[in-house]
Amino acid sequence: MSIHRTSTSFPPSPPQWKNDVFLSFRGEDTRKAFTDHLYTALDHQGIITFKDDPQLQKGEAISPALFTEIEESRFALIVLSQHYASSTWCLDELVRILECMKARETVLPIFYDVDPSDIRKQTGSFGEAFANHEERFRDDKEKVRRWRYALTEVASFSGWNSKEWYAYTLFFFLSLSINLQ
Repeated sequence: MSIHRTSTSFPPSPPQWKNDVFLSFRGEDTRKAFTDHLYTALDHQGIITFKDDPQLQKGEAISPALFTEIEESRFALIVLSQHYASSTWCLDELVRILECMKARETVLPIFYDVDPSDIRKQTGSFGEAFANHEERFRDDKEKVRRWRYALTEVASFSGWNSKEWYAYTLFFFLSLSINLQ
């Protein structure tokens, strides 16, 4: 009696993510209010969310560890606020988020008290920020071009405008959207 073993091919299992969500935001604008409440709401739903520590931003360059957190996250929630574009840290983060997640369609923008068209057209505080970046980085025009493109692109995505929602309702729908995907 012989036993024949056959090899069965199974489809690859989905990647295991370290974080469900990478939360990108301008700390000075939203850390102690909107972003903190959003983080708490996601946590209460059992959604594992990476939120940077204020101590991480002491230097200018983003650490490779932060880029790894982006790469190992299933979704990115980007809280686009008035002064988001003034932070080179946020802009570098945004470029990396789009590199990692755009193809998977897992980038979810939140327009926090900003008009998406101001971001797309880079007017208002976004225009002011880029005037400063162009002066500061006049020897690295490619960097500024990447930042502009990333902001224009993310502002074109379907997202949530905080002016149209009560915060709790917005948090609920964000949690639901993440859990359903």
